[in-house]
This record gives sequence, structure tokens and C-alpha cells, in this order.
Amino acid sequence: MTGLAVLIAPDCYGDSLTAVQAAHAIADGWQQARGDDELTLAPQSDGGPGFVDVLASRLGGVQTSTVSGPLQARVSAHWVLHGQTAYIECAQACGLTLLGGPPTVQTAVAAHSGGVGELIAAAVDAGARRIVVGLGGSSCTDGGRGLVDALGGLAAGRTRLAGIELIAASDVEHPLLGPMGAAAVFGPQKGADPATVELLEARLTAWAAELGDGIAESPGAGAAGGIGAALLALGGRREPGAAVIAEHTGLATDIARADLIITGEGRFDDQSLHGKVVSALAGGARGRAIPVLVLAGQVTLAPSALAPAGIAAAHSITDFAGSVQRAMDDAEAQLRGLARQTAADWTVTARE
Repeated sequence: MTGLAVLIAPDCYGDSLTAVQAAHAIADGWQQARGDDELTLAPQSDGGPGFVDVLASRLGGVQTSTVSGPLQARVSAHWVLHGQTAYIECAQACGLTLLGGPPTVQTAVAAHSGGVGELIAAAVDAGARRIVVGLGGSSCTDGGRGLVDALGGLAAGRTRLAGIELIAASDVEHPLLGPMGAAAVFGPQKGADPATVELLEARLTAWAAELGDGIAESPGAGAAGGIGAALLALGGRREPGAAVIAEHTGLATDIARADLIITGEGRFDDQSLHGKVVSALAGGARGRAIPVLVLAGQVTLAPSALAPAGIAAAHSITDFAGSVQRAMDDAEAQLRGLARQTAADWTVTARE
């Protein structure tokens, strides 16, 4: 029997597995049951934590810069330089994981995005003519003020970035201010209590007046604690993170060669079908009649919604493991086992 050409393209699984780790776990399990299949590993990202790792796994070119962390300490941040394009991940400089512990009211107020601005400056100094900034997983709600200050202010930043294509990679469409803005929606995830949310909102409102007309209301301005707004004010534009990864890693070519696509994420739900990695893959596969399998931490999407979305089947690590706790504590082994079981049951043959 001729083996399948299988494209393995998962997103990260929350804090349990990076996209790169997940891709290898799926590949290992699948190969154990279907050794004749030809596997292509293409881990994905929507712009959040793991954005740089995903790109590095396909493009190489990893750079390391020591920059300001979200609080007092400096941190070692990785980014990618491929030709004249630099890929930066804001979580590398101001991510929640860099706080040294759980977020608190104090860190919600103090955390800043200065290190992201320093990474942008490093990319410019390295000769980048296009800078793609993955947004997500930040600990700050400063509207990107720290980023702008690190570039010398708005006027100096615009001058420094003149002639450079600046892209904010994010699937977040929230504005900077208001009930759907950065402070109200994401502040509580970063340690802010109601009073602190009000403080952050007031601070962002004052900052918005400096950014320029229309910036605060722009879709994506609230991404990563408002870093999206700063990038827009500096002349950037927003693109969905999954689409950026797809374009810059040649995903369309990988899809065209595949007989089967396997993807996954931490939670497969209604949101997965709107601008996320799964929806991007399903959209690319639909016109070629390529089946798409989803191996997710949890599956809450109704079975009736799978086929219309272009999904052949969706399987849960939690169901396979027997509990949420085991699925999280032993994520890599459980995903490998689920992939092995799914492969053993899979009967579709290669396309002619």
C-alpha cells in the first residue's frame, strides 16, 4: 500500500506544548502506526507565544538580544532574521512567563513593552526592511508606550522606521479602549482587579490622545496590551498571525502536496473557526478535497459543525487520557498516543 503524504501542522497547546513539540509528538505517534507515510512537519502559530520558535523551525536565522524585560530584570530574547525580514515575538520581551511568578495587581500596573521596542531597534540595526511582530501572551497593558519610548518617541520612531514595512501579526480585533478594549478584556488575565482595570483604562485613554486620530478604534489596537496600537501609530498594519505564518513558511505549497492534514490546539471550539490556525488550514484544504484531522486538548465544537468547516474528524487528548489533569501533566505522551491510535484507525488512501 502506498503511503500518504501527511502534513502535520499544529498550533501550540496552551502552556502544555509548543507547536514544535506538538508536531514532533504527533509525528512520532503517527509513524508508529503508519510507517510508510511521508510526514512533513510544519508547526503553526497565530502570533502569540511560540511565534519565533515556529518560524525558526522552518527558516533558521535565530538571533539573540538582551533587552528590558516586563519589570526590572533584563532578559535574553530570541528573534529570527531571514533575508531582510525580521520576526519578533512580543512575549519574548514582555511575556507573562517573564514575571517570575503569577501576575498580580502590582505587575499589571508596572509591566511595560520597552523590550519589544529594543528588539525592533535591533532588527533595524541588523538591516531588516520588513519587521513582523507577533502579538500575544504579553504581561503589560501600556498601549505600547514602552515600545515607543525605546525608539525615542513617536516622531523619532516613525523616522527610524521610514521605508520599513511593519506588520502586527495577531488575530485579535479588539480596539484599544472601552468595554472591548485592552484593559477591560485582557487586564484581568494579567492580574488587574476592577480598580486596576480603571487605572489602566485611564492611562490608555491619555496615551491614545498622543497616538493620533483613529488609532485607538482600529481593529487590533488592543492586541498584546495595546502594543498593536503603538505599531499602527508607527505606520504598521495588522495581519492575522496564522496568515503571516502561512505566507512566510510556504504553507500553500505544503498543503498542495498533502493527502492528509493533521492540526491541533489546546481547545477546539467555535473560535477555532475564525482566524485561527485550524480555520486557515481547513480553508486551504477545502478546494483540494484534502481531509483535515484535528487532535486537540479538548474538543467542544459540536460534531455537526465539523463537516461544514472542512474538518474530517476531531479527537480530544482529554478523552484519550481519561482526565483533563493527565492530559495536561503528560501532554506530550498523551498526544503521541492519540496520534498513534488515530493513525491506526485511518483508512483513506493517497490521492491519485
